[in-house]
Amino acid sequence: MPKTARRGQAARDLESVPAEMKPEPPPATESPATGQRAAAKTKRRATAQTLAAGQRDISVSEFFAKNRHLLGFDSPRKALLTSVKEAVDNSLDACEEAGILPEIWVRIEQVGEGGSRFRMGVQDNGPGIVSKQIPLIFGKLLYGSKFHRLRMSRGQQGIGISAAGMYGVLTTGKPVKIISKIDVKHPAHYYELRIDTKTNQPEILNGKGEGVDIPVGKGRDELMKKHAIEWVAENDRGEPIHHGTRVTIEMEAKFQRGRGSVEEYLEQTAIANPHARIHFIGPDGNERLLERANEELPPEPKEIKPHPYGVELGRLVTLLQEHPKLTLAQFLAQSFSRVSPGTARKICETAKLSTRVSTGKLGRGEADALYRAIQETRIPPPATDCIVPIGEPRLLAGLRQVVPGEFFTAATRPPAVYRGNPFLIEAALAFGGGTSAKRITREALGELASESDARSLRQFLTTTFAGVGGEGAEKILSEANLAPRQSPSKLKKQQLDALHEAMQHVNSDEGQSMNVLRFANRVPLQFQHAACAVTQTILSTNWRSYGLSQSRGNLPSAPVTVMVHVASVWVPFTSESKEAIAHYSEIQKEIRLALQAVGRKLGMYMRRRLRVAQEGQRRSIFLRYLGEVASAVSQINGTDRAKLFEQLLAVARRKTAEADVKLDDRGRPIEKEDELDLGENCIIVSQEPADEEAPQAGLGDTAIKPAKKRRGQAAAAESLPTGPASQRTKRQKGSSKPCGGGAAGPPKRTGKHRGI
Repeated sequence: MPKTARRGQAARDLESVPAEMKPEPPPATESPATGQRAAAKTKRRATAQTLAAGQRDISVSEFFAKNRHLLGFDSPRKALLTSVKEAVDNSLDACEEAGILPEIWVRIEQVGEGGSRFRMGVQDNGPGIVSKQIPLIFGKLLYGSKFHRLRMSRGQQGIGISAAGMYGVLTTGKPVKIISKIDVKHPAHYYELRIDTKTNQPEILNGKGEGVDIPVGKGRDELMKKHAIEWVAENDRGEPIHHGTRVTIEMEAKFQRGRGSVEEYLEQTAIANPHARIHFIGPDGNERLLERANEELPPEPKEIKPHPYGVELGRLVTLLQEHPKLTLAQFLAQSFSRVSPGTARKICETAKLSTRVSTGKLGRGEADALYRAIQETRIPPPATDCIVPIGEPRLLAGLRQVVPGEFFTAATRPPAVYRGNPFLIEAALAFGGGTSAKRITREALGELASESDARSLRQFLTTTFAGVGGEGAEKILSEANLAPRQSPSKLKKQQLDALHEAMQHVNSDEGQSMNVLRFANRVPLQFQHAACAVTQTILSTNWRSYGLSQSRGNLPSAPVTVMVHVASVWVPFTSESKEAIAHYSEIQKEIRLALQAVGRKLGMYMRRRLRVAQEGQRRSIFLRYLGEVASAVSQINGTDRAKLFEQLLAVARRKTAEADVKLDDRGRPIEKEDELDLGENCIIVSQEPADEEAPQAGLGDTAIKPAKKRRGQAAAAESLPTGPASQRTKRQKGSSKPCGGGAAGPPKRTGKHRGI
């Protein structure tokens, strides 16, 4: 039988065998890839119904509770500073809107034994808050009155203070405490609340969910004591506080002095808000008072409508849908600023649309044509009364109150526009003065060293004290005979004494880097320096042309403090924490022009300062030899020595007359009014004359120690006074009142806190 026939017969026989009696086939060998594909085919997949069941809304509170670093609560030290900042900003806005000169109390006290929990309290003398608004303002994110208003204000999003309270609840479980008084005749409202992050709604925990009203009269004090409510009843001048708001938040935090501290933030706030009076009580119980430098409130900014150039296509379509019954001409004139009936007609003609067509009948194509026509039509820039600058006189008063120096100047740029939003740039500059290291007390230095997390003394000096550069730190440590890598927290009493003594007497100006202060709508920006458009613009400015030493890509090395203020209806921050300004070319251009304006005045002062220093050095050389020359010549030719000496003195006076020129507080020479006119808004602080033996040096010059007085030099020294600007002075003495405002004295310190 053929093989093919045999195979066919075998197959037929196998088919006739019952299934249970058939032999099992051998296991098939399969590749790993084949096995994975088979498993994927058999894996149970989710259905549309099961996927839909897992979807739910995410509350904005819930989102920021998990991503609190976006709001500036990414570390305990930064969380405390951010909380104080948000509370103080709200207080300043409330007082200014009510037409009240702000007075603010900030108190930070440590609670518990661990050292990581603090209670922050901020109170103001503002108008107060009505009862029904308190839970929403402090217990709901994205709730406020400023987001939709085109006017200059500190807050914009309605997140800050409620986020601070949420952080406190998350880290300690303690509720936020708020007390508000609207006037002396009405009861005060007291709330303890927290945010329900699932719903972004406030939960009132006291008064059976309705809060507590504190009545006016005798029972008020007992009730406040019962609930442990803090309230400053009167200020340090004995004036009663009849209205205002106080918020208290307990949180996990870290209190630190020096750079990036709460105290530094309040100092910078006083610079940009010279009309505010700020009390600060630290954990040590001592109170610091930042007095007002100006007794006038800034003008109130006016609200404006959006400018057509700043409206994008999607927003334009939404606005058209919101006003379906207006004619196109009416819509353009009523919805936007700077659009007159004539301008509206030009826009319609360019878009080939009728001025009488109803906005509700416009389709997507007509809206697109309208948007292009707006961009092509010449429209006047928006009004600028919506932004209020600090002003050059107030800038000088505020800067001089906090920053020591010998020369101050300020400049305010005219308003400009970016993306249809008006903005304004201000710059101020202070030169000279000692670093903050020279003003530190021995007790404060010990506290700073014990609290510091710096790994070395060199790092401690450069990061804690503004203005102390690497070279200055090395000089201080060398004078104190301390190792640069030594830990600051392990310093002994004798070592701290030596360090403090060296910090007071060592000249740390060499190697000192420029101190940069950044502000947006009068609010200091404390973090993300490198990412900010202000810092980048300062770095790209050529400061060498103004007499300062600067290496490429770095800040100048000089005892200089520069502040830049950006005022706008909408500040383009890089993040929700509002710590850095975005790099818009229009903004950076205006910042550069403002820096150049103050830089030119600084350059004029520096050149005069250098000439005076050089002439003073020449005079010191003359003084060394005039007596000996007169004596030698008189012995040779028999001339009268005294007469010859007087003639030599006259020549020396004429050749070094530059050293005797005295300048007024605007930089103008008193004897020669045709030289060095720095214009308005400049202050030169007169320097107290130093001793006769004091070294004479100009900026960047090596100090020359005068030789011992020889015969005849005593009279010469009296006849040839040294110029004040060429002397290195022991302390500074304020000159006449700065232009546009009175000069305030240094911050005051008192030992006690008035009225709880």
